[in-house]
Amino acid sequence: MLDLNGNRTDRLAPASINLRLAAVTGLYEYRAMSDPSCSSPIPKGRPSSWFAQGERSGLLGHTKRRPAPRSRLWVRTPRRLPRGLDAGEVTRLLGGLRTRRDLAMAGLMLYCGLRSCEVLALQVADVDIGGRWLTVHGKGGKDRRVPLDRDVAAVLNAYLLTERPDSDASALFLVAKGPTTGRPLTPAGLRTIFRYHRATSGVPAGAPHALRHTFGTALAEAGVDLAVMQALLGHAHVDTTARYIHFAPTHVKAEYDAARSRQRQNR
Repeated sequence: MLDLNGNRTDRLAPASINLRLAAVTGLYEYRAMSDPSCSSPIPKGRPSSWFAQGERSGLLGHTKRRPAPRSRLWVRTPRRLPRGLDAGEVTRLLGGLRTRRDLAMAGLMLYCGLRSCEVLALQVADVDIGGRWLTVHGKGGKDRRVPLDRDVAAVLNAYLLTERPDSDASALFLVAKGPTTGRPLTPAGLRTIFRYHRATSGVPAGAPHALRHTFGTALAEAGVDLAVMQALLGHAHVDTTARYIHFAPTHVKAEYDAARSRQRQNR
């Protein structure tokens, strides 16, 4: 496959290829809107035929989503499930965190299931350490209440009392050193922190989102109800939460074996 400059793009991931194709398609569609005599050279395919579970049919069939045609040039993207960390990796990663701020941020992702952007969006007023609750500002402007792990609450309390710089900023996590001390921590700053800790702890998979996936996997292995998992993780659709069931094949096999044992006993 070649790009517009004639360079090979074989090393690009399918999602990257589709993203570039979507950008080019959008430019041609905008041109066609401005000048109807110019048509888009991007070939269109047939609309996808799948429908989400619970979509309306029959007399109300006209209200269901109508998928847009997708170009034949689009590349099928493999459905990969992100990997969570095992117990040894978690121990090594947390053991390498030297400040209470970094430990609290990792704990919020690992034991409360927060996204990295949700960690950075936390305000001091969003944390109820005594009641052990968090008000999380999620994606799409959706807020949710999340229980605060007892150990994470203790680290947060120590951070607020001893480490957090004096500042007028309302953000919970602030820059601790350098010329921007006291300002809210940025996404780039958080990535730099975890990039450093991944290297020093020898856990290359210890990215912020991997901590959240570890939390989701632990819930699935513990047999937590899917609706409860969805509420804790802040997923807009339960299908996204259901993916975590596939993270725990050992747990699924154990449940299967237990069910078969009960069947045999009842014969």
